[in-house]
Amino acid sequence: MATADEPLQTVEGTLEHVIYSNEENHYTVAQLLPEGGTRRTEPITIVGNLAALNVGESVRAQGHWVNHKQWGRQFAVERFESVLPRTVVGIKKYLGSGLIKGIGETFADRIVEKFGERTLEVIDTFSARLREVDGIGPERAKRIKEAWTTQKSVRDIMIFLQGYGIGSSHAAKIYKQYGENAMAIVQENPYRLAKDISGIGFRTADGIASKMGIEKDSIHRLKAGVVHALDRATDEGHTCLPRERLIEAARELLEVEIAPIEKAIDQLSVGGDVVIEDDYVYLARLCKSERGVATKIHELRAAPLTLPTIDFEKALVWVQQKTRVELAAAQRNAIQTALTSKISVITGGPGVGKTTIVNNIVKILRAKNGKVLLAAPTGRAAKRMSEATGAPAQTIHRLLKYEPREGGFTHNERRPLQGDMIIIDETSMLDIPLAYHLLKAIPLTASVVFVGDVDQLPSVGPGNFLRDVIDSDRVPVVRLTEIFRQAKNSFIITNAHLVNEGQMPVLDAQQEADFFFIAEEQPEKVLATIKTLCGERVPKKFGFDPMRDVQVLTPMHKGLCGSENLNRELQSTLNPSGPNVQRFGRTYRVGDRVMQIRNNYDKDVFNGDLGRVKRIDLVEQQVIVEVDEREIPYEFTDMDELLPAYAISVHKSQGNEYPCVIVPLLTQHFVLLQRNLLYTAITRGKKLVILIGSKKALAIAVRNNKTAARFSRLQERLRTDR
Repeated sequence: MATADEPLQTVEGTLEHVIYSNEENHYTVAQLLPEGGTRRTEPITIVGNLAALNVGESVRAQGHWVNHKQWGRQFAVERFESVLPRTVVGIKKYLGSGLIKGIGETFADRIVEKFGERTLEVIDTFSARLREVDGIGPERAKRIKEAWTTQKSVRDIMIFLQGYGIGSSHAAKIYKQYGENAMAIVQENPYRLAKDISGIGFRTADGIASKMGIEKDSIHRLKAGVVHALDRATDEGHTCLPRERLIEAARELLEVEIAPIEKAIDQLSVGGDVVIEDDYVYLARLCKSERGVATKIHELRAAPLTLPTIDFEKALVWVQQKTRVELAAAQRNAIQTALTSKISVITGGPGVGKTTIVNNIVKILRAKNGKVLLAAPTGRAAKRMSEATGAPAQTIHRLLKYEPREGGFTHNERRPLQGDMIIIDETSMLDIPLAYHLLKAIPLTASVVFVGDVDQLPSVGPGNFLRDVIDSDRVPVVRLTEIFRQAKNSFIITNAHLVNEGQMPVLDAQQEADFFFIAEEQPEKVLATIKTLCGERVPKKFGFDPMRDVQVLTPMHKGLCGSENLNRELQSTLNPSGPNVQRFGRTYRVGDRVMQIRNNYDKDVFNGDLGRVKRIDLVEQQVIVEVDEREIPYEFTDMDELLPAYAISVHKSQGNEYPCVIVPLLTQHFVLLQRNLLYTAITRGKKLVILIGSKKALAIAVRNNKTAARFSRLQERLRTDR
């Protein structure tokens, strides 16, 4: 092992291959072909923070040789500089690596064959000559030149930022956001990165600022820290925070006294970034959304009913004959409530007939020539709604029609939706911002019905819309509790209701049942069993396609049975080889299941949407993902919007149903073992649910009915008419 006093040694060569790269700390393991080496020369393994390096570049690295007990001799890099490749082989590898959009291996070979060692000079200075290469016309030559110019700028930013711990993928995003002014903007106020660049949080920006010499009590830093504390609160479901709690969170984050934080909050309030209301502090956009939701609900309640006149007794006789389904008293009550109220809620668990009620409402109104609009927060929920009613249904985002050029929804208070009744399913998923956009697009001439299971997990986004509307006692609510005959035969539904009532589920189900519990205490064995279930046992016994039909739901992100590790393990089990690309510390492979993790209105894909990787285009630097039978292109720089989805969190599964659900439950998950989480997980399974873990962990989840309170003032606003 080298000591700190030993002089630094130098190695030079061409970066051949990146073995491993951690996007968070930029620790990289790579292979370097020594200067003057040939194909037969043994490459050198180099390790360290190599954030700005790309395959094919020439590298001069300084550091020490070390002997790793498992991986052998390595060169630990302390500092390095990279230069563009000078050899024909290096230039080919550099251009063929997919680094320059529009040039893959084929065109790299052709271009280098034509221009040799002058290739990079030609691209940089005489790009029109690229048309001399077979297959390159004016348009492709122009695109290559533009991509080269962009890459040069990104490279400059990477070199500038590599000392601050920012990786190459984020450097590309920074350039995309700020253009040629990127370095000047970052130097002036690095905290803008936390606000403007997805994937760069406050702590990263704060680290850059510290290295730049920005003081701890800088007003830029204090304001960014307060906003970050509020942002983190919204991630936990809050729409606001009590001022004292916000100050404490910011003080812990910023490590400064209270007075400067108070000053920062007041400045943010004056600037309109936050709103202070009765000693609660909101991000301005969330305050506007929460106030808007309450105002619109009050307006709808006060508006006259304009639905067609209906003789309910005759309508109920007619619809039961039409559907050949006899309605229970609670279902008849729900239908009548919906048709006689401006705004109403229908809630209940699985198997209680919510879908039947919606179907009957649609048929009755259509028979009266009423126009009904159906929507749900997710594509799959909308599809189920459509299949059940025979009427078109769509996601709320598509119902409202986002217009990228205008930067907002087409339907709003000025251009409302056209319908007599709007029915929204899976309303437990509705967060406050989306509820606001939806409600302001509903005309006062329409009625609205919110359908959902209030006992499921609340929305991923801020607020607790369905719970607050129900608990406000200002809106008619029908709660359904009776499980219907056909649903009683399902252990999934029976056990879901038992769990929701605080009782242990039935675990000794028969072989032909749809619900199983596998007792296992050790995380290592749980992981191994999940891999075997997905790859062999479930497909063989039940005929499910493991890539399409089987979904693992886990309470945790970290740990052996958390979503991150499960995705790595299941990818290697179910989809181990094929074309792939590595970005943001993850490998994306053709065939992979992936999930969109933030709303992207330009692509018309939203948080929680599931898809499959169809193609990877190294030349155009795009991954093509199929989502809801549409092919969506993702630039390599946008890949942080996608996560592997062989295993996902229970929260992210809301609104979706899967033929088979597998859920690990371990005492290590203690913090997140909650009744509503287990209940939600069980209700995601359509044909088969398998719980695997310890009975103790299962019992903890069933008993724990304490849910984290969400700071929100919607309920109060609804009760006090303000």
